[in-house]
Amino acid sequence: MIEIGVVAATFGLIFVSELPDKTAIASLVLGTKYPWRWVFSGVALAFFCHVVIAVAAGSVLALLPQEPLEIVVAVLFLIGAVLIWREGMDSDELDDDEDLDLAQAPDNASFWKVSSLGFGVIFVAEWGDLTQIMTANLAAKYDSPLSVGIGATLGLWAVGLVAILGGKTLLRVLPMKWITRVAAVVMVGLCVYSILKVTGAIS
Repeated sequence: MIEIGVVAATFGLIFVSELPDKTAIASLVLGTKYPWRWVFSGVALAFFCHVVIAVAAGSVLALLPQEPLEIVVAVLFLIGAVLIWREGMDSDELDDDEDLDLAQAPDNASFWKVSSLGFGVIFVAEWGDLTQIMTANLAAKYDSPLSVGIGATLGLWAVGLVAILGGKTLLRVLPMKWITRVAAVVMVGLCVYSILKVTGAIS
């Protein structure tokens, strides 16, 4: 059964966690060079594959007894808060030239070549990424893997589209550091919530 609240919460956390990520910048670079539909098809498939893997890992983690699970979830949320705060601090230092190295397509680009490149760049770069860890953590926390999977997939796809279609314009308008700081505070709040559940302060 799909829980809209879980979908929305997952979407929001994954969206703001992925915005300052280098994979979003790589998507941006590809989107400035090739038709957006070609790029997005590969990027979207790579994100979907990672969500499936992360949700499966989180579902296995959810088999732990409740108290150890809440401790693991709290620790992962705290780690996520630290990582996203650091990503926000580093976001102004991202160099498009580095990402161009990641996003080199063949001279005779075609749909399949560009789509495959988009898939490859994202699939490789997302292993062990913050959003993959967060998705697994949310799947462990909420007893609704389908809802988490939908929210995470939509969040990642939204970031991919934003990056491909107008990422540079967005970065001029939105203060990335503040977005990531808000996300970090939310994650700390979730960490505290999990700790309070372990201590029995809340049911």
